[in-house]
Amino acid sequence: MTGNGRSPLLTVPPHSCEAHSHIYGPESEYPFWPGRPKDPPASVVAYNQMLNRLGFERAVIVQPAAYGTDNRCTIDAIAARGLQTTRGVCVTKKDVSAEELQSLHDQGMRGLRFFLMADDFVLTDALSMAKKIEPFGWHIQFQDEGDWLEAAVPVFEELPVDSVVDHIGRTGAGSTVDNRGFQILLKFMETGRCWVKISAPYYMTSDGYKPLDGSAPDYAMLKDHVQALVDVRPDRLVWGANWPHPQFPLNDKPEEADCLDALLEWVPDGTIRNKILVDNPNLLYGF
Repeated sequence: MTGNGRSPLLTVPPHSCEAHSHIYGPESEYPFWPGRPKDPPASVVAYNQMLNRLGFERAVIVQPAAYGTDNRCTIDAIAARGLQTTRGVCVTKKDVSAEELQSLHDQGMRGLRFFLMADDFVLTDALSMAKKIEPFGWHIQFQDEGDWLEAAVPVFEELPVDSVVDHIGRTGAGSTVDNRGFQILLKFMETGRCWVKISAPYYMTSDGYKPLDGSAPDYAMLKDHVQALVDVRPDRLVWGANWPHPQFPLNDKPEEADCLDALLEWVPDGTIRNKILVDNPNLLYGF
């Protein structure tokens, strides 16, 4: 996997942070978790090429489902880039100790991932895990798909830590801003205890990222979602590339610059865009 592609139309400000990507491989050094998809290698070198092409200085590397609770690949990627510019989100065992969490914190981790489409954690684990990570100032990052937010937001409300929701809520391809779960999420965001990642828009568009007529992807259909989020809490949004777009064919990946340039239409106010790209991730990840 390379970091090649086109340059974006949007020029990001200094110290911008790309807040959601993954590193994979090599498999000989980082074996995949049993039963998980084997994603192609995606190196730190290629990731840095992508970041440089888009103009990002800071980054957040998220533990992929492929490695379960073995965080070595993610930790090594953070170390390769350096703690001055890089943070991480990890997956741990349910009985993780305070000493283990401290070690992960020292190595740049700032959140715990609940990827609810895998079997590492379920929603009912959130409160007990939140109590473990609360002393470190971490958040829990959640991802599922479809009609999941109606059940999830009441859990978020009970947590002593902030919640972070991946991929604009991922309420399903073609779902509108009126989706009940999305509206419940918007209401909870008013508290300031919830963040949303503006990332992977192809999960929410009816034509994915590659329309049949060969035109540019119609991410404009998510404008209402993003503007609704901005109207509620522009200070609780971050942007992520979701590189290297797991589970997409190796030679048929979405273009990161398309996802970034969508911000020009979704968030026309440059001051708010800068908040999403710089100020908000600085606060969430402790840069």
